[in-house]
Amino acid sequence: MKKYDRTAMSSVGNGTLSFFYRTVLGRIFLKVLTRPGISKTCGLIMDSKISKIAIKPFINKNNIDITEYEDRDYLSYNDFFTRKIKKDHRHINNGKNSLIAPCDSKMTAYKIDDNSYFSIKGSYYTISELLKNEELAEKYKGGHCLIFRLSVDDYHRYCYIDDGYHSKNIYIKGVLHTVRPIALEKYNIYKENAREYTVLQTANFGDVTQVEIGALMIGRIKNLHDNYQFSKGEEKGMFEFGGSTIALLFEKDKVVIDEEILHNTRHGYETVVKLGMKIGSKK
Repeated sequence: MKKYDRTAMSSVGNGTLSFFYRTVLGRIFLKVLTRPGISKTCGLIMDSKISKIAIKPFINKNNIDITEYEDRDYLSYNDFFTRKIKKDHRHINNGKNSLIAPCDSKMTAYKIDDNSYFSIKGSYYTISELLKNEELAEKYKGGHCLIFRLSVDDYHRYCYIDDGYHSKNIYIKGVLHTVRPIALEKYNIYKENAREYTVLQTANFGDVTQVEIGALMIGRIKNLHDNYQFSKGEEKGMFEFGGSTIALLFEKDKVVIDEEILHNTRHGYETVVKLGMKIGSKK
């Protein structure tokens, strides 16, 4: 598995983010830009035909290997952003006891302590604050919290990690911030961002809560199902336009996370994972 330095920041766009997050004037603008209504408006623009002009520059800027994806004419930027990957380019590990990554991302893994407090890239929050549900958060004491951070060049569709059933998705309204580390200097993004979660009643890993977290300029988290019987590796949903984050919460004594991932997290690195890759196992 590849490692990614959690403290590293791309120089691309750094000046703009520094302005927004490190200056008084920038933070004034940010209060407007990070409101969901603004993000939704940007989403509508990115759904329009004229937004197609942004596709080729985006591919070149982010060195995206377009041969991995379905060969078709994209109708808008968002249509391209949520492009489907070719079936033979992602392998789903179907081992009964194998825990898989739900998406392409940079991953970290944490044990949930008695106080349920976490520090992720300098941001501190509790599981109950993330879910806004103390009773549900209580289920995960002593368990694991896995964080999957998607950047703009990642595949933005995500899958179910096991066979099982889930009821409705719960949406939590919030202010949208970038998932880039610079945002954490002034904002606790995992508390403020709009997010959506559902409890997955899985066949092999107990009740797993999956949380999809929106980022700056993402107004839409598109989950495909409510009250649904799902299969391992089946598509669960997608993010539109921008970077995003997924959190998976596991109960105590349900999973064993691969030691390499835990080692990387302890030493300040994210682990690069792909959708369907084995990241742990049933305990």
